[in-house]
Amino acid sequence: MELNELTSLVEEGKNLSQTQASSSADLLASVDVDPFAKANFLTALAQKGEVAEEVSGFAKRFRELARNPGLEKWQDVAIDVCGTGGDKIGSFNISTAVVFGLAAAGVPVLKHGNKSITSKCGSANLLEALGVDLMADDETLSRSMEELGFCFMFAPAFHPAFREIMPVRQELAAKGQRSVFNILGPLINPAKPAYQLLGVFSPSVVDMLACTLDSLGLKSGVVAHTVLDDGRGMDELSVVGANRVRGFGALSNIDGIWNAEQFSLRASDVSELLGGELDDNLRILDTLLAGKAPEGLEDTISFNIAAGLMIVGKCDTIEEGVAIARDVLLGGALKAKLADTKDFYAS
Repeated sequence: MELNELTSLVEEGKNLSQTQASSSADLLASVDVDPFAKANFLTALAQKGEVAEEVSGFAKRFRELARNPGLEKWQDVAIDVCGTGGDKIGSFNISTAVVFGLAAAGVPVLKHGNKSITSKCGSANLLEALGVDLMADDETLSRSMEELGFCFMFAPAFHPAFREIMPVRQELAAKGQRSVFNILGPLINPAKPAYQLLGVFSPSVVDMLACTLDSLGLKSGVVAHTVLDDGRGMDELSVVGANRVRGFGALSNIDGIWNAEQFSLRASDVSELLGGELDDNLRILDTLLAGKAPEGLEDTISFNIAAGLMIVGKCDTIEEGVAIARDVLLGGALKAKLADTKDFYAS
């Protein structure tokens, strides 16, 4: 089918089959399809609302089209920690700090991400400023896993199929229009880690993305969204609101609301999590490493590290994980991991 035909189906409110979604992925990646048609399709799909079968079809196809980094050695034991973006809150790069914390706690992390489209400073922006080579070759990525316990795969280097889509996505983002690619990025890690902690932009997609990750065959994970008191939301697990959470795989029993108080953490105001430009976030990271960050930020990062530890089976409860996380964060292990990372990429 042509993309315009698929757009018509979506505009009629019909859900695409997994096969149709896979075909759509190929058409979106094609140089022969008009960018205007791509934008129309993505807008119609977002307005209808994506369903798990559609997103699974997209994700499976883009995983097939991705370049393999050759990190299979860690695939079955590693986690990815990321957010979809698109919540417009402007929080600090929580997931980036969590990567260092989990690696410092002995959890292999296969991190996949990009420079920000919808915020001032994305994970890749911060990691690059910390010395990480975004265009590191596969051998360097493998050595990074061996020596540091984590690596960062810069999405544009592994998804050539996205080259034809990025200008359209940027154009839509400039208009304030979300697209399925806000959802897809975290689902198409080219190294295919078995575990994932995923923050999403809306509570309405928590269940759908948990089902999608389950269908992609991951062993275990949690999808989360924070609902703030003022009605806004965050694509993070945090201590600043009610966390709508849904587990998948081995944690499929998780389905409900998590609050800070349940885990002996202090409920905080969202202002304690706010970031800014790259220089602002680097300063916030320094305060975090010095034990002088706002309590809400420190607790939120500990909360996420704890969830990651539970997901991979390093602890049985969030409370147990928080104790480990605080030791990593305040005992110097995270700071040492950051120093080792700078040394690794400087050598």
